[in-house]
Amino acid sequence: MAAEPAFVPPRRRGLMLVMSSPSGAGKTSISRRTLELEPELALSISVTTRPRRPGEIDGVHYHFIDQARFSAMVENGELLEHATVYGHNYGTPRRAVEEALAQGRDVLFDIDWQGAQQLREAAADDTVGVFILPPSLPELASRLRSRAQDSEETVRFRMAQVASDVTHWAEYDYVIINYDFERSVASVRAILAAERLRRKRQPGLTEFVKQFRVQATPR
Repeated sequence: MAAEPAFVPPRRRGLMLVMSSPSGAGKTSISRRTLELEPELALSISVTTRPRRPGEIDGVHYHFIDQARFSAMVENGELLEHATVYGHNYGTPRRAVEEALAQGRDVLFDIDWQGAQQLREAAADDTVGVFILPPSLPELASRLRSRAQDSEETVRFRMAQVASDVTHWAEYDYVIINYDFERSVASVRAILAAERLRRKRQPGLTEFVKQFRVQATPR
């Protein structure tokens, strides 16, 4: 007796998990922990013109480039999105992201609301937006000062931007108030698990279902 043909699992298109927040709300820490726990998720490494902070590694945290190179990438259409944040330029290289999505791999974006808007305009069906809010303004100020990466002047400038940044929360699919770090990470992972199962991200489902109909046909 001939063996029954094996079912072919449906292919899946990757998604872009876009995470934004006011500076200091915990977005980057949540992103890094999520990446550690989700092996199928990769970080989109942005290019930036801002100076490197202590402990940052070129090509790991960002690709640090000068203004001339950044301008050339914008001019040549090499960036999927780009924005000016706190006086410095940031952008997402296009090719690596498009290749990952086509291969069914998910990409995490740690970007601001300006970049998120551009990603939605460029690829709304592939984008899942998560906005992280701090528990309170005093807690946000405390977090900014405790990380000791910015001057007091920079901290005050970032705090002044919060009122503007938080107005964009309604543009995102999900909102997480970061009361507790581990709980916030768990929430992001739950969002990722659910979004991976959306029908629109499994373009191979039609062919997969046909196998049931063919094998169930009486002979």
